[in-house]
Amino acid sequence: MPNFWDSNVWGLVSLFAVLLLSLILANILKRRIKFMKHSLIPTSVLGGILLLLIAGIYDLVTGDVMFETSFFGGNGYSVMEMITYHALGLGFIASSLKASGGKLGRQRTVEIFNTGVTTVSTYLLQAVVGFGITMLLALVVADFFPAAGVLLPFGYGQGTGQALNYGMIYQNEFNFENGKTFGLTIAAFGFLSASIGGVFHLNLLKKQKKILFVPEDQRPALTEKIERKNEIPMQGSMDKLTVQVAFVAGAYMLAYLLMFLLGQLIPGMKSVIYGFNFLLGVLGATLVKWIHNSLYRKKIIRHKYINDFLMTRVSNVCFDVMVVAGIAAIRLGDLGRYWWILLVLGVVGLLITYAYNRLVAKKLFPAYAEEQFLMMYGMLTGTASTGVILLREIDGEFRTPAADNMVYQNFPAIVFGFPMMLLATLAPQKPMLAFILLSLFFIAMNVLLFRSFIFKKRK
Repeated sequence: MPNFWDSNVWGLVSLFAVLLLSLILANILKRRIKFMKHSLIPTSVLGGILLLLIAGIYDLVTGDVMFETSFFGGNGYSVMEMITYHALGLGFIASSLKASGGKLGRQRTVEIFNTGVTTVSTYLLQAVVGFGITMLLALVVADFFPAAGVLLPFGYGQGTGQALNYGMIYQNEFNFENGKTFGLTIAAFGFLSASIGGVFHLNLLKKQKKILFVPEDQRPALTEKIERKNEIPMQGSMDKLTVQVAFVAGAYMLAYLLMFLLGQLIPGMKSVIYGFNFLLGVLGATLVKWIHNSLYRKKIIRHKYINDFLMTRVSNVCFDVMVVAGIAAIRLGDLGRYWWILLVLGVVGLLITYAYNRLVAKKLFPAYAEEQFLMMYGMLTGTASTGVILLREIDGEFRTPAADNMVYQNFPAIVFGFPMMLLATLAPQKPMLAFILLSLFFIAMNVLLFRSFIFKKRK
């Protein structure tokens, strides 16, 4: 039995406290410093960067690794990687448990479908270009991992959690030295790209007098429905937030059981299966939501237990913690001679994501091209919350369908994106074959995306 004064008892608590306090400090800096207020950098990203800098200074001054000290239990980096991994799955589950929207018209269905296809097409563009760069660099840089560029869409398009997952797969299964740090660093570059590209585009719109900047603290508050009809009370014998957390935990437990069973059936794919914790989490959440709704329809339960407002809060907390832990878990010393390769991938990732999404928004979403572009660009260089941050700058009350497109596009994005995730595991084994298949997949997705132009009916 451990003593309550042992560092392994308090290490996790200390680490969580530091992660959350860094978010508060970052929020204060964003509100107080004019440059940061206009930078559009998410608070969670700024918090992670602050911890990264503090840890670097501590290491230089003391010669010790800050997050490996007894204050953090002696294994802070491993714990932060674990937090990043689980926060990704839990955040997706909380988002998936929310109620689905009502029926959509044909035009809106097409726009949502196109948004999902755009998401996957951007992933593929990032994968093909990033993979192409690192395959060429592997010819001139000794012992460099040629499939490293495939991490670009996971860091930019899917965020910190997936960048860590695939970096870990590459490191453990295919001997990519420091693959986890490489993936996390790409994700950090993605958030910076979201801010740089977003600020550039917003300044462009300001010069064209298309928007007027309103400081964050002067914007009207966004209203969100807190409670729907026939829900359990906010404060009953069991707090409503506790109920939401219980549903999320139950769905994640189902996801773990699925991963465990699949791992037993296909032991050679265990790393890949557990890397899909967020996807199996969505399946678990879908099952839990279906059971809950079925019981309610059959009047076995008289009230609805899942609350959209609180589920949004749970998912946001998970994603905030995921980002700050993921960036703080970067080990700067492990980057070594690869820092310039990361910089090249970061700059190229910014440029191709900006240009491609600008083209798609103009062609397929002409009625609200600017809103759609900023939402997609922010999401495909950072996370969904980054997309919302950029969108709010020009559509603070969400009058255009851009925000809804982002929410409902998840299903087509997961369906079409799944093959790319499998191809990512093929890349280290058969690089040229994987590169050709990713390129063909990208062409096919663009034919699907621009089908109305390619197969336009002749008069």
